[in-house]
Amino acid sequence: MGSNLGSNLRSLLSKTGAKGGSKLKRLNTILVLVVSVCLLFSGVSLAKSFTIGLSNGWVGSEWRTQMIDEAKAAAANWQKEGVEVKVIVQSSNVDVQGQIAHVRNFINQGVDAIIINPNSPTAFDPVFRQAKKQGIVVVSTDAEVSSKDAIYVGIDQKDWAMKSAKWLAETLNGQGKVVAINGVAGHPANQMRVEGYQEVFSKHKSLEVLNEVNANWDQAQGQQAMQNLLATYPDINGVWVQDGMAAGAWRAILTEGRTNIAATGEIRKDFLETWKAKNLNSGASVNPPGCMASALNITVHILLGKEFKKPISDGKYGNALYIPIPFIDKSNFDEAYKQVEGKPGHYSVSESLTIKEAAAYFK
Repeated sequence: MGSNLGSNLRSLLSKTGAKGGSKLKRLNTILVLVVSVCLLFSGVSLAKSFTIGLSNGWVGSEWRTQMIDEAKAAAANWQKEGVEVKVIVQSSNVDVQGQIAHVRNFINQGVDAIIINPNSPTAFDPVFRQAKKQGIVVVSTDAEVSSKDAIYVGIDQKDWAMKSAKWLAETLNGQGKVVAINGVAGHPANQMRVEGYQEVFSKHKSLEVLNEVNANWDQAQGQQAMQNLLATYPDINGVWVQDGMAAGAWRAILTEGRTNIAATGEIRKDFLETWKAKNLNSGASVNPPGCMASALNITVHILLGKEFKKPISDGKYGNALYIPIPFIDKSNFDEAYKQVEGKPGHYSVSESLTIKEAAAYFK
């Protein structure tokens, strides 16, 4: 705003010096100049502008692409509120050190805030501390971080897993033989999900967990893992599988004709189509790609100087703001399916906090 006003002032000054102008015209120009200077020094802002860095350290699924796209759309929506939000995206397959480099790059670029889907819960503590010292707001999403210099905005990944594990346990009447197919070993979100379903299954003594494997949130790997598990354990009657692999796991189940199996599902359109056509015995917790959009809207309110109504103190590290977790089963399947109609097969059911909904967390 300051630079635009400065150029306007210079333009007005040149006009006041123009030859042949009437006294009245010069007087009007001077009055406009005085008002403009008053606005400049009164703190009145005609517009706000912020730059936010978005870091994604893994690009192995369309879910991550949708996450970035929804965050960009959320940034654009702030224009209607008179706030310009520019985003700089660093999205690539990197290890933890590579993603720490993302954050350092953002610091060097002088961004106002950083939103990160982190590859580690603890490794970013020093670089987040550096960012905070530079006055940069740091928010993680999709996976929680231990840093006291950041907050987390997203779903409770442990609760996400517990919801679908409870559905599976209840569907099997608390007994049977189940297997689990997990995401990337060591990833903080995966770790919390494992803790969630293990806690639920441990309460059902007649529910036997035969094996737990990793398929790296990849559909092809999920299908292969399920094929191997079915061959090794032909008496499986329940499968707990994470999103990003559930469609693949179900393909293996259907190929073997094992329609008696109950298994968790996911929120992609192509899987929902199969769910509907085959009348699958499935239920799915929703981890919305809109989590980064929710984080962005919360972040902009922080940048606007707003204060939270209550301290952010939830979660394992005491710095989490949890957003609701929808669950899809036969009771609300049709409603969820309407959201993906007309979308490509990889599109996922999603939700995010709107600007107004995010504002409700602030005073």
